[in-house]
Amino acid sequence: MTFDSIIKGGRVFDGSTAPSAVRNVGVRDGKVVAVTAEPLDETGCDRVIDATGKWVTPGMVDIHTHYDVEILDGPALAESVRHGMTTIFLGSCSLSTVHVDPETAGDIFGRVEAIPRVHVIDAVQTHGPWASARDYAEYVDGLALGPNIAAFIGHSDIRASEMGLDRATTKGVKPTERELANMEAKLTEALDAGFIGMSAQELLFDKLDGEVCRSRTLPSTYAKGRERRRLYKHLRKRDRVLQAGPDIGNPMSFVGLFSASTGLGRKKLKLSLLSAADLKANKFAIKIMGPTARAVKRLGGDLKWQHLPVPFEVYADGIDLVIFEEFGTGAAALHLSDAVDRMRLLQDEEYRRKFRKDYENKFGLRVWHRDFFDADITECPDDSVIGKTFGQVGTERGGLHPVDAFLDLVVEHGTKLRWRTTISNY
Repeated sequence: MTFDSIIKGGRVFDGSTAPSAVRNVGVRDGKVVAVTAEPLDETGCDRVIDATGKWVTPGMVDIHTHYDVEILDGPALAESVRHGMTTIFLGSCSLSTVHVDPETAGDIFGRVEAIPRVHVIDAVQTHGPWASARDYAEYVDGLALGPNIAAFIGHSDIRASEMGLDRATTKGVKPTERELANMEAKLTEALDAGFIGMSAQELLFDKLDGEVCRSRTLPSTYAKGRERRRLYKHLRKRDRVLQAGPDIGNPMSFVGLFSASTGLGRKKLKLSLLSAADLKANKFAIKIMGPTARAVKRLGGDLKWQHLPVPFEVYADGIDLVIFEEFGTGAAALHLSDAVDRMRLLQDEEYRRKFRKDYENKFGLRVWHRDFFDADITECPDDSVIGKTFGQVGTERGGLHPVDAFLDLVVEHGTKLRWRTTISNY
């Protein structure tokens, strides 16, 4: 047997959970056709790679990214490829750039993903607009891509493009029959173009950027049952996937999504639910995830949790991090787009008193553990604080409350203060 490529002497992980072993891998016509401990015949093989001392793995699939903007200006996605990703999913959390105008794209992406709004607008303006999902897919296919690309169409994208961002994020405003029919048409057109499904969002701490609708939640969160059912039926009919983020503060959000997946009297819906399992803030959550998925399956559903296989580490510059959206004083700071106004608020003693109260409130479902003794400073113009936690800095500054130590450093250094913490999977 001849091969186009041979990878020899590497430690092979085949993805089956079987123990790794040093093997030789033969590839022909783009497929692995031989994995053996014995040397492979290199006759006529144009490419022989000596992988001694290295790992050889199947290409990995990153099923949750927010590369929708980055892929336009940096389609090689080199950092993901460097880490072994050969397929990337776009369009997570109800967000995509297929139909919305550049300004709206900036509003729905900027604050949620901590991407400067102006960069989002510029990227979509430079590369778009696209007449349809098929037009978008063909444009992306024509880029100098590093990995393979698959995509969800975002519910917030199609909703905002049909209703306008203001109406799409105003409580009590429902889409007209024509708008709803157009949303269905955009979804089916995306599925026809090869999109793997639709992403939706019910979690309420992702907020809009911009000025017109600033601090409202994403358009998808305003959709009612009738709208969701109308869209889900197309996914169900086409055997495509719904990726969704449940509202962790509302048990009925989970019930509704589980119910949508079940196949009782109808075709099941493939459901992929976002989860920050093994949370430091809630150690019980992970214990019910397996039983819940099995229960949904017994009822004819198809539920998969999106659960990171590695610690969920987040980095932040100053106070610009989505986890602060989950409590009042954090959201109040992020609402202020003007840096001077924000710094004035962070110095206000009454605000700080309320922030300390929010920080110390450990009751209720939440994502962030709210522990500044578990938040390491990685970069700062003041070298003396690098490598320390905000709690340690407070102790060294005369027993300051960790919140005051954090806010003092944000006021002093703004976004030049970079820090990290682990939210879950620790």
